[in-house]
Amino acid sequence: MDSGQVPSISYNSLLKKITASRELIKIEKGTEILREGQYVKVIPLVQKGLIKVYTRYEHRELLLYYIQPNESCIMSFSASINNEPSQVFAVTEEDTEAILIPVTELDSLTRENPGLNSFFFQQYKGRYAELLDTIHSVLLDKIDKRLYRHLKDKVNLKGENPIKISHQQLANELGTVREVVSRVLKKLEGEGLVKQQGNTIMVLDL
Repeated sequence: MDSGQVPSISYNSLLKKITASRELIKIEKGTEILREGQYVKVIPLVQKGLIKVYTRYEHRELLLYYIQPNESCIMSFSASINNEPSQVFAVTEEDTEAILIPVTELDSLTRENPGLNSFFFQQYKGRYAELLDTIHSVLLDKIDKRLYRHLKDKVNLKGENPIKISHQQLANELGTVREVVSRVLKKLEGEGLVKQQGNTIMVLDL
């Protein structure tokens, strides 16, 4: 997700200025911090951990993107400045530490810190590219290719291999059903690309 970040020196100096007197909030893994239809009250600036942003239709979910350290949620930013309800859900994938910026302060913050507008613009560009990749993958790639790439991305994001994840969670993130994920994982295992043990999955060909 580097494409969604501004140069580190610019971002770090901006972050220090904006967060100097703000409290770092610790959020436990699995906490829903935003849901569809909710009006956004705060914008997160993630310092540590991982936040999953996804959409849901009936009983199906689809992962849109992750918010990593030194990133924020452009969907929350967009909804807040337009005073519109959120169209996405957000939940912490790992124990997370973040600075929460009240939306009531965004106007003054962006006026005092023009670099903040550039930061969110760069985030928007990165997320837009990711969403296009997701749409392309859903429309054109077979589920085995999507699942294997998703697992590799998970390993890189979490920095661990094997990863602990259920077939149902994978199905949710890929917008499919558990039975399909189970079948495809068995196929990938037969091809020597993954190894399942208990409730963990190891990616073998990185």
